[in-house]
Amino acid sequence: MSGRATRAPKAEDVLGRVTLVTGKEEFLNERTIAAVRDAVRRHDAEAEVSETDASGLTLAELGEMSAPSLFSSTRCVVVRGLENLPDESVDGLLEYAAEPVEDVALVLAHGGGPKGSGVLTKLRKLSAVTEVKSEELRGSDFPGFVAEEVRHHGSSIDKDATAFLVSAVGQDLRSLAAAADQLTNDFPGEPLTVEKVRRYFGGRAEAKSFAVADAAFWGRRRMALEELRWAIDGGTAPVLVTSAFAGSARGVARYKSAPRGMREADLAREVGVPPWKLRTIRDQSRGWSDPAIARAIRAVAEADADIKGKASDASYTLERLVLTITGLREPAPE
Repeated sequence: MSGRATRAPKAEDVLGRVTLVTGKEEFLNERTIAAVRDAVRRHDAEAEVSETDASGLTLAELGEMSAPSLFSSTRCVVVRGLENLPDESVDGLLEYAAEPVEDVALVLAHGGGPKGSGVLTKLRKLSAVTEVKSEELRGSDFPGFVAEEVRHHGSSIDKDATAFLVSAVGQDLRSLAAAADQLTNDFPGEPLTVEKVRRYFGGRAEAKSFAVADAAFWGRRRMALEELRWAIDGGTAPVLVTSAFAGSARGVARYKSAPRGMREADLAREVGVPPWKLRTIRDQSRGWSDPAIARAIRAVAEADADIKGKASDASYTLERLVLTITGLREPAPE
């Protein structure tokens, strides 16, 4: 089952069950996790949601997270990084997954790769476990992804328009989903054509957005602000700018946490970028401490939320984001 196939599960699909989220497509994995949370909250607005990392998961902690609270018996528990589950916790997790608590939705997220495959094999054999797998998309799959996104928003898009959008925005699922969302909101119920897509994304929006993000993560404040002004004046959608910032932040964070001594090709796969991009991230990361990149990720998430609903002035929000990011990095030459 693909991560795109389960947009809106019902409460009965996730409560008293285990949702196993696997694969390397982070955006699709996060969408599945969000869909489970939303299903639980639609069922019970007072439901508690908790998250933890599998590396520190003990049977006692799992029991505590899945136990009823004083406020609600309904809970959603998300366990990330299942590949890092300690050996001593495997049996306890499998025992729980064989007989899940009725009012608890347990989500187990595995980032792909061979590590932890033994646990996955055992979980897949349990009747209470539903796996949602995000397959890595090939180049030819991206137009279909766009068309599916547009259909989800109640509209349609012709083949030429999907190809144009992918060429303009690039092969970043988050950016493509944001672009589809914007287009269907601005042309509600109307078929999307090349002309409509070009109106918003004809100026290589991806290139403009990533130019802003790259300058910011180098710490080059003046250059980043100049690139941002060019992008805004050229009609680049604000959501694409925040998406580019999110991609840069994830790249630096993944590079810093990746095992040392790996071959460049393997390291590029670990970080999730092509080899040429890895060299840029390696150089950028030298000016980022772990606490700073963590704060940068939070700042990008807050700006993205503001852009998508809270902020009345997107330009101000983006300028503030540039100032925040460049302020967090160690000084770089302009």
